[in-house]
Amino acid sequence: MKKTILVDLDGVLNNYNGNYQENFIPDPALGVGDFLNTLSKKFNIVVFTTRNHEITSQWLKENSLDEYICEITNIKKPCFLYIDDRAICHKGNFESTIEQINNFNTYWEKINF
Repeated sequence: MKKTILVDLDGVLNNYNGNYQENFIPDPALGVGDFLNTLSKKFNIVVFTTRNHEITSQWLKENSLDEYICEITNIKKPCFLYIDDRAICHKGNFESTIEQINNFNTYWEKINF
């Protein structure tokens, strides 16, 4: 039985840069098809997004990515792991986790707290 991976849409599967537009999803990220193809061989892939389900589904179809996706959801469900551009991995050390939070930035934006 395959384990499930939850993958964020914006900033992972597409070229999101922080400029959210409700009815427009940016172009797919370079190499995303190969990425999803590789993952789908071992995992069930669920796309996580707060975007409209129909718009997301259509975007996946238009970009020939739907064949790799088991589900689209706006609920972060229990899974083997999450892939997100806004994530911190806690490795058992709270001081290290706080340091990661204080120094956090996405690959497309520097966040200053």
